[in-house]
Amino acid sequence: MDARDTDLKKELDATLHARRELGEDYESALVDSFLEKVDQRIDGAVERRVRRQLAEQQMQTARDSRSPGATDSWGERFGFGIVSLVLAVPLSAIGGGVAHLPGLLTAWAGIVGVNVVQAARTNPGLFGGRRKSSRNSDWED
Repeated sequence: MDARDTDLKKELDATLHARRELGEDYESALVDSFLEKVDQRIDGAVERRVRRQLAEQQMQTARDSRSPGATDSWGERFGFGIVSLVLAVPLSAIGGGVAHLPGLLTAWAGIVGVNVVQAARTNPGLFGGRRKSSRNSDWED
């Protein structure tokens, strides 16, 4: 038996005991009081269930809306570009200072390669991966 069921059983026993002591004159008031407590319990249970279902729906909606590309915002791409340029300065200096022109070219090849990979990751169709066929146009029936 659930603790809530035990409490409800105690309430019913107390109501019946009060009815025996007070007589039939107060029966209507005692029944109304008991039914009000039952209504409050039901309302509380329904409210908890509705809140739980709403929370589950919100979680599901949040999971569905978070596709891999949805987290890549313009700010993230801009920040990646800024960091890339800031790191390009010391990498160019080190590559050019140690290995002269070949070192400089190698450093910049790495910088460009990292940026190309980032661009391909955030824009899957950028390099011809997913092009829409002209035959499947939205304008045709």
